[in-house]
Amino acid sequence: MTGIVRILVTAPLVLLALYGLTAFLIWSLQRQVIYPAPQGRIAVAAGFGEAGLRTSDGLALRAFHREANEGLPTIVYFHGNGGTLAGSMAANTLFAEAGYGLLLVNYRGYGGNPGNPSEEGFYRDGRAAMGWLARRGVSPADTILIGNSIGSGTATQMAREFEVRALILSAPFTSVPDVAATNMGWLPVQRLIKDRFDNAAKIATLDLPILVQHGTGDRVIPHGHGEKLAGLARRATLQLFDGFDHDQVFLPETQRARFDWVQALD
Repeated sequence: MTGIVRILVTAPLVLLALYGLTAFLIWSLQRQVIYPAPQGRIAVAAGFGEAGLRTSDGLALRAFHREANEGLPTIVYFHGNGGTLAGSMAANTLFAEAGYGLLLVNYRGYGGNPGNPSEEGFYRDGRAAMGWLARRGVSPADTILIGNSIGSGTATQMAREFEVRALILSAPFTSVPDVAATNMGWLPVQRLIKDRFDNAAKIATLDLPILVQHGTGDRVIPHGHGEKLAGLARRATLQLFDGFDHDQVFLPETQRARFDWVQALD
């Protein structure tokens, strides 16, 4: 009987200790999980040049740029958490072919760039991109921001800080803790997650055209996130793509839909 009592007493303590250890590991390793940060250095493709972005905390970031044809705006593209400059070029093929300007941002800690990824760091990287364009005579009013996945957080923040022409969010989330809660609702993720990228709290404050694209087959960030953001925004267009997964930003159908939407702005 004593053995049974001992088990009944110790088992909850063991489970509590495992729960606490799991929570600690999530808290301490979260940035390694959120920012896998591919390190390969991508060669500059034809039609692009290198842009050296200087952040407010002294980092020199490598980005890709191509000039806009006369009368066309510049697209500023913020890739996802596993993104690369090669992927950024692939996601914007139609815009490049049509002569739109492109500034493809590669974050701190990505692709050989110095620094460590974080929410505030990404915002500094976004400001550096906008400043780089401004020094070359491209005003925010002549820019359109695109944010894919975690890039939606930086794009939304930049749309709050700069009076840009439009904002496009591809496979966005309401917030990082909301995404974490989808898979780890048994943990207090709202308290554990440091980098929040709270798009839901910000998007309602934006008074500009917004396009939200999401695949209904997205298992990384369920399409309900995109639907909620579109519902919170003042001037949003929601495009759902049946069965498309989290990488829908690269597909011809979504690229064409983005391109047509941007052209309709004029």
